[in-house]
Amino acid sequence: MPTLAGKVAVITGGTRGIGLATARRLGREGAAVAITSPSDERLSAAVRDLEDAGVAATPLRADVRNFEEMQEVCALAASKLGGIDVLINNAGVGVYRPVADLTPEEWNLMFDTNVTGMFNATRAALPHLRARGGGWIINISSLSGTNPFANGAAYCATKAAVNAFSEALMQEVRHDGIRVSYVAPGSVDTTFGGGGREKRAWALQPDDVAQVISDLLGYPGRSLPSRVEIRPSQPPRKA
Repeated sequence: MPTLAGKVAVITGGTRGIGLATARRLGREGAAVAITSPSDERLSAAVRDLEDAGVAATPLRADVRNFEEMQEVCALAASKLGGIDVLINNAGVGVYRPVADLTPEEWNLMFDTNVTGMFNATRAALPHLRARGGGWIINISSLSGTNPFANGAAYCATKAAVNAFSEALMQEVRHDGIRVSYVAPGSVDTTFGGGGREKRAWALQPDDVAQVISDLLGYPGRSLPSRVEIRPSQPPRKA
């Protein structure tokens, strides 16, 4: 029997990169998968991609920045699929420029998506997780949350917030049977942070992060790996 048979996973930002790779992996392992995005076009493309991989996915249009929309999609996922056992907070955005050049709109976009969006999805999913007697919340962070870099002040600050939120939430809900972990990748070969062919040769692949998430879900109930860092094994040497 597939390892996640009977489980329901909701993945925010599930149409590209790490989110799409995670939907593919969890679906192959037997989970019923729901993916969110504010774009109907991206949802349709992702569903086709997953179907080609033999995975059925439920597309849910919602913007994580909107709490009411996240309440609606979590209720819809629970109604259609029988509940929610796993929430993957993956939706995120990054703008990389010096603070002196960063606009207030760009700052707000990152915090509204990366931090408030995580809160909105978590707050909306918690009643459904409790109704199932527990489950998992896995937040996608970044090594930049503990290793800030120039021209990334706002993005790094959002990921530091993800880490702190996850640590506090973990302590709040662990006795409800809800385990909380955050995964902090280094450079990943996605369109998210730019790159190209040279980066592809050494960077992590989205499937590498999806494997970490799958592995977390397989841990026995007595254990809680609350933080996982994953980085490229052989990045370019620094000059």
